[in-house]
Amino acid sequence: MIGGFIFILILIYMVRLFNLQVCDSTYKENADSNAFMKKTIYPSRGYIYDRNGRLVVFNQPAYDVVMIPRDVLPFDTIDFCKTLRITREEFDQRIADLKDPRKNPNYSSYSQQTFMSQLSAQDYGRLQEKLYRFPGFFIQRRILRQYNYQNAANILGNIREVNQNDIDNDDYYRPGDYTGDLGVEKSYEKELRGRKGVEILIRDAYGKIKGSYDNGRHDINPIAGKDLTLSIDIELQKYGEELMQNKIGAIVAIEPSTGEILALVSSPTYDPNILVGRERGKHYRELVNDKYKPLFDRSIMAAYPPGSTFKPSQGLIFRQEGIVTPHTLFPCYHGYISGRLKVGCHGHPSPISLKPALQTSCNAYFCWGLKSMIDRKSKYGSTSKAFEVWKNHLVSMGYGYRLGIDLPSESRGFIPNSKFYDKVYGENHWKANTIISIAIGQGEVLATPLQIANLCATIANRGYFYTPHVVKAVKGGKIDKAYREKHVPTVSSNYYEEVAEGMRMAVTGGTCRRAEFSDSIKVCGKTGTAQNPHGKDHSAFMGFAPMENPKIAIAVYVENAGFGATYGVPIGSLMMEKYLTGTVKRLDLEQSMKSANTIIYSGVRKH
Repeated sequence: MIGGFIFILILIYMVRLFNLQVCDSTYKENADSNAFMKKTIYPSRGYIYDRNGRLVVFNQPAYDVVMIPRDVLPFDTIDFCKTLRITREEFDQRIADLKDPRKNPNYSSYSQQTFMSQLSAQDYGRLQEKLYRFPGFFIQRRILRQYNYQNAANILGNIREVNQNDIDNDDYYRPGDYTGDLGVEKSYEKELRGRKGVEILIRDAYGKIKGSYDNGRHDINPIAGKDLTLSIDIELQKYGEELMQNKIGAIVAIEPSTGEILALVSSPTYDPNILVGRERGKHYRELVNDKYKPLFDRSIMAAYPPGSTFKPSQGLIFRQEGIVTPHTLFPCYHGYISGRLKVGCHGHPSPISLKPALQTSCNAYFCWGLKSMIDRKSKYGSTSKAFEVWKNHLVSMGYGYRLGIDLPSESRGFIPNSKFYDKVYGENHWKANTIISIAIGQGEVLATPLQIANLCATIANRGYFYTPHVVKAVKGGKIDKAYREKHVPTVSSNYYEEVAEGMRMAVTGGTCRRAEFSDSIKVCGKTGTAQNPHGKDHSAFMGFAPMENPKIAIAVYVENAGFGATYGVPIGSLMMEKYLTGTVKRLDLEQSMKSANTIIYSGVRKH
């Protein structure tokens, strides 16, 4: 036993010695740091262009003051502070923060520590002249973003200094590095950031830098990040933001044939330039505390009741399930009346079939259609099974789950299932009339503006869609194959033409008359007026143009703005006119939309 114990003890020592001398490079690195200094060279971050080749985001140089604590020798602290225009108290606080393990867990007196970041050109010039007076300090060149447009902040995102979670999750990062935050800067961070380089400098016996080691033969050159080409038309994006100023809501415009997003407007918005430089933290806090939530991307994150923009999906489901034919008529005597239940509607001829129901946005037609489907036990066996068929058709159209856009924080919206209603009302204690409001896009149904626009693109394509995305190409790389795959809903393509014709009738003689802007371009549309228990109704619209070979499908959602025809239709129509013709001739309509202020109806006061 004693011999075995001695053997195990010797074995432990041997393993430990092997780890220290062969596996662990810490001591070697510390020894090397006496003779060498490895200086990180940061790569140029990839540029961002719009779909037409306009430069949207580029780089500007910035400079950090970096120190290696063990190399710092006594120096004139007052002169140093004056040069950087800081107080002695600020200097002491920065040094204390660097050494604080809670604020800087990776502190080491042997490694580079960022003393001050993002020097102005003037401060950099003054420090560069005097740098020889401050041993242990040097200047590290950085890259900051610069924006050619004051638009698309929700798409572009920004960059920020890494936190400890970033460092723990990706060994590329070191304290003081920058990473993408929000937008494509975050979702395409690995493509944009490139690869760092290293310059190896040699020290003398006193620790002073004497120049490059071995004439730079062991240096590693940085590799620049890859450029991105967005699918966004930045001029259309800019125009959409102008139309949505002083309003709360979103615009999503998609090229149906590719799924490429042409504009993704969230309002209110902000200038992306304010999140660059030394004042970034201050401006970010202001945006976070703003009651209008400009950092909340309503185009992909807000879940709204879709209102009557939901009705085309219902017509498709009813046709697929054989609930209606093109000639099926349902009554509408100022609404849907079933027993003591009544859902109101506006005046129009009755009874009515599918296409005129889309034209006039008849509530009763779609309520009768849902009742005929959900309560048809002879076909489905039970209410729950019928409802699951209904729900699964909607999921195949892109509702109820994230579509998978290449931006972070997309919402899934909400499409209830039968278990949801079983829990609310009790199993077998609900039927179509219990949940009838979902037939007209109210009740529990919620959708993002992106999902509404995607349905519109599916109708424009007559039965298929591509996953919406904002990046068209990555230089030297490939776009994710998920954005090139065609998605075909469970509704036959045979039925989409009827719905498209109904949406065309809504423009020529229905609720979307204000959508028409050209004799030669046929526009199809559908209004939506979503009831809002917290204030004025929401105004919604979806449409596409031209009717044949569509180039743009669009969804507009304006909170607290009333009828869909009041704001949703004209804003969507102006966007389509701008994109398809390159100019807008309806200047009075344009001016009225730009100057309109619906934010006053939101019940939210700006602090």
